[in-house]
Amino acid sequence: MNDAVTSEKIRCDACPVMCYIADGRAGACDRYANHAGVLVRLDPLTVLQAGAAAVPFLDGQEEDWDGDVIKGHRPFITAVGAGTTYPDYKPAPFIVSQAVEGVDMVTVVTEGIFSYCGVKVKIDTDRHIGAERAYVRVDGEAIGHVMTGEYGSSMLSLGGVLHLTGGSKKEGRVTCDALMRLCNREAVEVSIDDGATVILQAGQAPIINGVPEKLMRVGCGSATIGMFAKQWVGHVDEVVVVDDHITGVLSEHQAGKLLDVPPTGIKMKGRRSTPGRYFQVAHPGTGWGGTDVDDPLTILNPFDPKAAWPGLRMLMVSTTGEQWAYYELDAGLVPRVVEAPAVIRASAERIAENCEPSVCSVLFMGGAGGSLRAGVTTNPVRLTQSVKAALTRVSCGGASAYVWPGGGITVMADVMAMPANSFGYVPTPALVAPIEFTLRLADYAALGGHLDHVQPVETVMTPAIRRVEPGEGRDPQDARNFPWGR
Repeated sequence: MNDAVTSEKIRCDACPVMCYIADGRAGACDRYANHAGVLVRLDPLTVLQAGAAAVPFLDGQEEDWDGDVIKGHRPFITAVGAGTTYPDYKPAPFIVSQAVEGVDMVTVVTEGIFSYCGVKVKIDTDRHIGAERAYVRVDGEAIGHVMTGEYGSSMLSLGGVLHLTGGSKKEGRVTCDALMRLCNREAVEVSIDDGATVILQAGQAPIINGVPEKLMRVGCGSATIGMFAKQWVGHVDEVVVVDDHITGVLSEHQAGKLLDVPPTGIKMKGRRSTPGRYFQVAHPGTGWGGTDVDDPLTILNPFDPKAAWPGLRMLMVSTTGEQWAYYELDAGLVPRVVEAPAVIRASAERIAENCEPSVCSVLFMGGAGGSLRAGVTTNPVRLTQSVKAALTRVSCGGASAYVWPGGGITVMADVMAMPANSFGYVPTPALVAPIEFTLRLADYAALGGHLDHVQPVETVMTPAIRRVEPGEGRDPQDARNFPWGR
């Protein structure tokens, strides 16, 4: 680039891209801009503060504000809008001190550039969305895969360094964009190889093949039998709870035995496990109980005439109560649909009532590397040791972060507990995410912290700061978070 061009621009060093930015323009990340030759962070620094609605941010009503920035509540400086430590030699953008319950505390905040990051997505659904290990794609690019299913939920692992930097440029770009949108609670449509198309959005119901999911299963088929068996006795002779994983049969189940439900001669397809519990009654799918069946009678073999009888009453129901049918056996011991008594309808509604709403949960996961740790201390390993010893509390946008055991500082946080639009990106590609380290001032000095960059919280609190209500969980500065305060 020639000198005539560069003289009108400034170079941003907030990430490895090192953009040249013209006056009045933003860099490739849209986070930093050139304002009259000064590099500025575009988003305001965000503070968690109870009663935040009483302190409006740039809405034209500043004259109603009496000048009390604290409003009687202790603020917590988050890393949202703080800026980054890149390149690594720089101390964190804000190292803020304040007295908390008589203890001098320090919070070190920075927006980390995470190449080693991703999200774990929990999808509450019985529907089969794809086989384990199947690729999850956006715009045709693989951004992750289906993980082992958990109780009533499908799980996805999206992102990671191999998708961000280990594939093509398009794969990295698409992965980074999808991660940022998911972490910022936006909707992202994904397709799963040989599986479903799913619209994911944190805190919202998943939309599977165009159909919004409503309920999360109350339990597997066997658990459902145990939960509701007593309510069925005397009103129905047999109950089959259809489930792709464990289909339950009342008369054979231990709950039925203890309630003196007699044998019915029912014969199930699939593989019998323990009494009243069957595996693989059908293939996975989007039908009843996560199977591929629309007619539940297809999972039955003919009844045993030695035990069954004409007029036998049978309820077949899914694990969410959304699908159910009531039958009676005719003279040939063939199930026939008949009108269900009110008590049977109520039992299906009771199952649905006990199901929680289906939602997507998005957890950000990242590894705090050299840039983050060097911004806190001149001896980065001491920060890791302090975190493992619980002397330093890690949070993301003020939200509680789970720190994985083992080496390094690998964190996981619920994006719904973080302020809106907490995440950004740099086109390396990498995700930009907030992270805070909170500890006693004495402990900060002991780990070799940048003491000459510590500033009182009052110097940070300006009218231009964005104030939001605290999310879930305990205050990151609460003494009970630390061993010395318990």
